[in-house]
Amino acid sequence: MSKLALSMILFLTGHILIWFQLNGQFKWTWFAKNPHILAIVLGTIISYTFIYGTKYCVEHFDGILWPGRFIGFAVGVSSYAVLTWYLMGEGINLKTLTSLILAVGIICVQLFWKA
Repeated sequence: MSKLALSMILFLTGHILIWFQLNGQFKWTWFAKNPHILAIVLGTIISYTFIYGTKYCVEHFDGILWPGRFIGFAVGVSSYAVLTWYLMGEGINLKTLTSLILAVGIICVQLFWKA
């Protein structure tokens, strides 16, 4: 597996965990009643996913930091939209769809635009 693919998987995992950590309180009572457990347990795991995701992305781009930041952001926006739609029933309106298209554009610029 390439370092870029591994970094994107780690970014996606981190963003999914963040979604549950922050928004689970609106769906499940347990999440609302246990913020400290969520902060300690998920916070540690989330930190490692982003530390290593960033490491592998920077290695893939030969030491450049910016592509990883943009890719992580775009993966986060995309995963947030899908999880919010699927788990919370919030539809994807034109504004959200436009943002998702822009997020995909950001990923494409970072992956395919050779500077």
